[in-house]
Amino acid sequence: MTNMAQKADSSKNNSSDPRNQEVVFAAEGNPQLGNLETPINSSPISKWFIRNLPAYRADIGPFRRGLEVGMAHGYLLFGPFAKLGPLRNAPSGNLAGLLSTIGLVVILTACLSMYANSNPYKPVATVTVPNPPSAFNSTEGWNNFASAFLIGGIGGAVTAYFFTSNLAFIQGLFG
Repeated sequence: MTNMAQKADSSKNNSSDPRNQEVVFAAEGNPQLGNLETPINSSPISKWFIRNLPAYRADIGPFRRGLEVGMAHGYLLFGPFAKLGPLRNAPSGNLAGLLSTIGLVVILTACLSMYANSNPYKPVATVTVPNPPSAFNSTEGWNNFASAFLIGGIGGAVTAYFFTSNLAFIQGLFG
């Protein structure tokens, strides 16, 4: 009677055992690129998802990229500030969350602007994104992204504030 350890040890030399198949390869067959193709980053679903994110979507400019990313950040950052912040039980808790979110979006925009002026490296082609967008090749592209991020972030935060503050009215309209 063989135990599990002996069975696993004996399978090391069996090439038909699926545990012995290689699943990680050098990108484009060249180990000098410093990138690996794994079942996660080279799967069609992963490639589709990443290529449809605003930062990698083809045929849109840096302003639209920044607007989409900013809206998502402003909308999602509002909740933790409003509902988990120190004023969460106060009548002005939502307003405090809105102002906190706008403050963080302004800080993030300043960080993006500083990064844009630091001469960032050009985007590198990877397994997931073989053709990176040219929007991030210049300081002007990064600055357009940052200014749109500010507009989108404030807009997303105001939208979340509006929905949260008028939740009873909105629920009354639909049910």
